[in-house]
Order: sequence, then C-alpha cells, then structure tokens
Amino acid sequence: MDLELIRQDTRGCTDKIFLNSAGGSLMPEVVVKAMTDHILLEQQHGGYEAADRNTEHIQRFYTETSKLINTQPHNIAGMVSSTDGYSKALSSIAFKNGDVIITTNDDYVSNQIAFFSLQKKIGIKIIRIKNLPDHELDLEDLENLIKKHHPKLVSVTHIPTNSGLIQNVEEVGKICRRYDVLYLVDACQSVGQLVVDVEKIGCDFLTVTGRKFMRGPRGTGFLYVSDRVLERNMAPVFLDMCGAEWTEFNDYKLSATAKRFEQWETSISSLLGLVEAMKYANNIGLANIENYNLQLAKDLRIGLQNNGLRVLDEGKNLSSIVTFCAQDGSIENIYRRLKENTIYFSVSNKSNALIDFTFKNVEKAIRLSPHYFNTSDEIETVIKMLK
Repeated sequence: MDLELIRQDTRGCTDKIFLNSAGGSLMPEVVVKAMTDHILLEQQHGGYEAADRNTEHIQRFYTETSKLINTQPHNIAGMVSSTDGYSKALSSIAFKNGDVIITTNDDYVSNQIAFFSLQKKIGIKIIRIKNLPDHELDLEDLENLIKKHHPKLVSVTHIPTNSGLIQNVEEVGKICRRYDVLYLVDACQSVGQLVVDVEKIGCDFLTVTGRKFMRGPRGTGFLYVSDRVLERNMAPVFLDMCGAEWTEFNDYKLSATAKRFEQWETSISSLLGLVEAMKYANNIGLANIENYNLQLAKDLRIGLQNNGLRVLDEGKNLSSIVTFCAQDGSIENIYRRLKENTIYFSVSNKSNALIDFTFKNVEKAIRLSPHYFNTSDEIETVIKMLK
C-alpha cells in the first residue's frame, strides 16, 4: 500500500484524525469526482440521457462487486443500504406462524427489530445461539438448536456495530449447509475492512452498505443472493419493473438474476460513486487492507489498556472497531478530550447493543474505527492524548 498516495486521495484526513469509518468513512477523490461528473451530466442532459451515456460504467457495479466478494455479477443487486437489502431478503422468505429464526446475541439492532416485527405480525420465534466463555459462538449449541427447532433462517452479523468481534460466519455456514437451512449474513461492517468471500461463507444472502469501511457515499449498498435462492424463485414481496417483466394482463415473469431484488429508481451518481469506491479497494487489495487495519486496531487496544481504560471488545478475532470506556463505565472525560482535539469518533449506546452491553454492564462506549488511510503516528497521538 502506498499510504502517502492514499492520504493524498483522501482530503478529509488532512485536518483531523478521522477514526469513524464504522459510521461513515471518508470518500476517496475518485468517488467524489464520479458522482459530481454525473450530476453535472444530469444538469445538462437530464436523468435518462445521462444514464444512457454512462451505461458501461453502471454495469461495472456488478463486476466490481462480484470481484469484491468472490461471486458472479448475476448474484448482485444494488441497494440503498444494508438494511434495505436485509429487509428485502427477509421478505423473500415465506414465514408462517411458529417458524424459527436463529440469531446471535451480537446482532445489529435494526436486524433484531425486523425480527421483532415478524414476531408481532406473523408469530415467528427468535432463538439466540449461546456464546462460549471467550465470547465466540457456541457452534455445538447452534447445531443442537437446528436439530431441535428446524429453523426457517439462521442470521449472523459478521461484525457487530458495537464491538470489534468478528463472528465465525464460515463455520456457521458449514452447519447451515449440512442441514439445508437458509443463511443470512449482515456484512455491513466487514466488507471494505476484511477479505469477505461468499463462497467460503456459504451464505444465501449477504448485505453490505457503501458508507462505512467501503468508503462509498451514503444511500448505497448491495445484496448478494445465492444461486440456490434464485433457482427457488424466491423474491421480495414488492417487485417493480426492474425485478420482473409484465407478461400477461394479470401476471409477470421474474428476473432470472438477483436484479429481482432491485428497484428501478436509484441515484445513478451515488451508484457510480460506489463503483469507484469498490474499484479503489479492489486495486489496493482487501488482504493488504485487512492486515494493515488489524495492526492499527491491535496497537490502539494495547495503548488504551496500558492507559488503564476498559476495552470492551471480546473474542479470538477482533476487527478494526475498538470500543472502550473508563474503568467506572463513564465516557464523559474521554468524549470531551477527543472532541477538544478534533478526533472523529462515535458513541455506541446500550439501546444499540442491549444484550451485549447488559452483559458487560455498560450504558455507553466510545467507538474508534481506524482504516487504511490512518497512520500509526495518529494512533500513537490518540493514545498519548488519553493517557
């Protein structure tokens, strides 16, 4: 990685220490240029003509995305967010009263709320996999739950928003395949900072957002849909002319590809920005990004712990999301010090991680999320600042 060039491409990292890529990261210059160029094209020629002139670039969305997660272009659908993809995936499953969803204690808040909604409206049951003492998923418990309850779906958040934990999605995928259970993975915090391979994970759905570690614009994302789902003619409840063709007065024909999960209307400028963000990451190499990020996060955790702060991340494999607080659980002094020194960060609240934060007995945590445009000197500066 050419860190100097990467920082030159990232205007937002020159006047601050930006450690909030788990929230909304800094876009490279090429992303912004692609978006503004298309908006200017729309200004001159209108939306339809501008889209026609960029047809080739729009199609690159599918090729760059498939390269990013090791799949084929026909398995990719464009979304406006990870949650958008998640809800469409859920709506394609014919849940009925008494069906079971197995999930984890470290799931994303919006996903859990979607499950609660299905519980209230349809009567599905939600069961959570146990955690081992080291906070890893108890895979034996998962297998026993599948045997006992015959779930309609297993859903795992790869990296929770409130913790650095990397959940073992590949081993979960092997178990789901063994018992022919649909498997949904939320990868909104992992794609862009780690190597994510859907063939190794073995999932049926995988959801991603553009604004986080992917370094794309807000209002973008994508959904991976497996061949198995496509062959079963599964589709979201509400289709439009992108997902299906009107063939009879009272009938339609589904798209053969994952585009059946898309909607026709989208922000083309944002989509083109996401294409450039994925191309940028693919060119650097996700393995290079992952190795660099994990070292930054490791150094940050060690420095915070040496300062006597309480690092909340638990698990064998930890990501580039670092959560911590004071030993007494407070964050006010840390919050003030970071703000005074122009450090960009997020606060994770208990309401976003009710189970995890209840077990850890904390109400709030500071979340720092270094990315590959950050430097080791910046990490050292933050550690000294909080000493």
